[in-house]
Amino acid sequence: MEEVIRSLLEPITEELGLDIIRVSLGSGGKSQLLRVIVDRAGGVDSDILARVSRGLSLQLDAEDLIPGAYRLEVTSPGLDYAFENSADFKRYSGEWVKVSFIDGSTLEGRNLGPLESGDAFTLQLEGKRPGDSRDEVISLIEVARVVRAINWKEVSRKK
Repeated sequence: MEEVIRSLLEPITEELGLDIIRVSLGSGGKSQLLRVIVDRAGGVDSDILARVSRGLSLQLDAEDLIPGAYRLEVTSPGLDYAFENSADFKRYSGEWVKVSFIDGSTLEGRNLGPLESGDAFTLQLEGKRPGDSRDEVISLIEVARVVRAINWKEVSRKK
């Protein structure tokens, strides 16, 4: 069912320049919950999310795919959304991320995007002084989780 819903959603997201992150249909109490997560580089605002919701609602009503009542939730991923594939590393290239490794250690730095092989990405680590940084290739085999984060040093410098 999620794949059929995704096919109805694709023309809407393509027109708006969005990536479909996830489509899931599950129990939500008395009615089913259809959750759609979309995003694009630079993020999405509430107007875009409302346009996706209206467009998909019209498509779903016309096709009458979901039996009974359902609730539609269209959202964008939060900072705690864990990267799942190369597309995520590409979409959030240039953004500050926190990398949690399998051994329990962590690193924070600027995501410079995935390698062509798709099995690693480049992380730019800040040095002790502004402008003093180095790039490190991170193998995904060693990684437990990567999420977007806030670079508090950068935020405090802008004040």
